[in-house]
Amino acid sequence: MSHKLRVGELREAYLTDEEIWRIFTVVLSSKSVKSSTYKYALIKALIENLYQVNDNYELTYDQLAYAFTKVYWNLIVNHDLVNQNAGKSARVVTVIKEEQSKYGIPADFSFDKIDDTIQVKLVNKVKSIMKINVYGALYGDTRGNFYAFDHQREYFRLNPAVYYFMLNYQRLIVNLTNYHMAVMIEALNEVPSINYLLGKVESIAKRSSLRPFERLLLQYFEKSCFYCGKALTQAKRETHVDHFIPWSFVQSDHIWNLVLSCNRCNSSKSDKLPDRNYLEFIIDRNNKLVGEKENPNVVNMMTNYKDKKIIYCMITP
Repeated sequence: MSHKLRVGELREAYLTDEEIWRIFTVVLSSKSVKSSTYKYALIKALIENLYQVNDNYELTYDQLAYAFTKVYWNLIVNHDLVNQNAGKSARVVTVIKEEQSKYGIPADFSFDKIDDTIQVKLVNKVKSIMKINVYGALYGDTRGNFYAFDHQREYFRLNPAVYYFMLNYQRLIVNLTNYHMAVMIEALNEVPSINYLLGKVESIAKRSSLRPFERLLLQYFEKSCFYCGKALTQAKRETHVDHFIPWSFVQSDHIWNLVLSCNRCNSSKSDKLPDRNYLEFIIDRNNKLVGEKENPNVVNMMTNYKDKKIIYCMITP
């Protein structure tokens, strides 16, 4: 059985978009072997980390487990949606509820508010669950054509064709994944309607606050709006942290995609792509962050950053 695999090799190097869509359709539908929401959480974790892959299209198990844990923490703890499996209770539910009880964490605490040491312990436990119940199972559903994995090395490698497919169709894949995940959760839990659920599923990957990024950006750059140059103050609603490439295009919070903005520019830009004239400025700004070697947090945040990634965001939507 594929879920027991410890190593999965990539079986197909080249796939057409039509072939990839055909496999994705099976994975997302009830035809999939996987009868839990694990498959949707893994797809959401991949989307969140698409721009974090290295030059070999690889991600670490830690990267994926962090995003995977965040999805389930916000579903289980914040929204009390504890039924995530058609059979017995999903192991990830049991682990998260145990850790919440052990440390007395309030139900309204989003995952990114939890103490770092508790986060690390929880992510490691979830990583072990993913090795048993996630990587091999979805590998089987995708016929070994989407990715390779190795439990010992703890690495996950996307098929390059699938990687670029997910970049090109990211928003559509996100919407389809959210919908099918909500349908399954609705069938497993007593909730009023699918509309009620979609809002929760759509928001579970977002951070509760970008304030830490604001403090970091203010530390390294002038206190002025990235777009208009207006001087910023830290007064309420005066300084905003804006996703240069909107959240709807890049479903994650990375410092290379975040800029300081005034209230007016943040409101007028909304969910639109910025003017391409700003591309040179954001690349120059990010190169300064890449050159920062003194702050380990910044070094970690800029790992695997390449200018071509943000350029690709601007030309593909």
